[in-house]
Amino acid sequence: MRTLLCTALLAASVAAPARAGQWLDLSIVDRDTGATLPTYADRGRLYVAGTPGHRYAVRLANRSGGRVLAVLSVDGVNAVSGQTASPEQTGYVLDPGESTEIAGWRKNLNEIAQFTFTALPDSYAARTGRPANVGVVGVAVFTERAPPRPRDEIAAQAPAPAPAQSKQAPAAEAERALAGAPRAERLGTGHGAREYAPVGTTAFERASSRPAETVTVWYDSYANLVARGVIARPVAQDEPRPFPGAFVPDPPAR
Repeated sequence: MRTLLCTALLAASVAAPARAGQWLDLSIVDRDTGATLPTYADRGRLYVAGTPGHRYAVRLANRSGGRVLAVLSVDGVNAVSGQTASPEQTGYVLDPGESTEIAGWRKNLNEIAQFTFTALPDSYAARTGRPANVGVVGVAVFTERAPPRPRDEIAAQAPAPAPAQSKQAPAAEAERALAGAPRAERLGTGHGAREYAPVGTTAFERASSRPAETVTVWYDSYANLVARGVIARPVAQDEPRPFPGAFVPDPPAR
């Protein structure tokens, strides 16, 4: 597929990414607070804690000097086409150094349906019969095929090394480690209100049929990530403290 969606450039500065790949940085932004969600590392994965009912956006930043294609999957669903996600599908094209926020499911070239954190049964994936992959955001990143060069130039240059693939813990191993952890209803991504978010189209020829890298972040509610052990359980503030003061005061008069 050669005709793909092209995002608009963000003028605002980009906050620290949730996950930095070789080609692309990915982070999750809570649109109701404006905050970039902090990440928590656990068993080779990165997690963010979403707030039920809040809108969010996937912030992407092209780290390379060329155009890249970002095929965005939310809960196992392509965020542009609505298909069960696969890397060979359509996505967003970012210019060199460009950053953008994808804030919803693409409805047409002018509108999106907002991404919202919601209970798993209310997620778009579950409502369309695909609940198995709720709770993960992934981007398959493709570099662009370079235009043909003169034969003498090709002969004079050594071939460039292949881009490194992102390393992730085996999914099965991570799932076994989390199996049986007590938690409430999992968090998913809902199909929210319509919003004006225009894009254009452009041609993009992939340098390879396989992604240069895949960048992934998992998400759930704060309470569930605490229950899983991803986030350290907070210490209750009313517990006795061994060193609450600096010096010994006089006792009150009787």
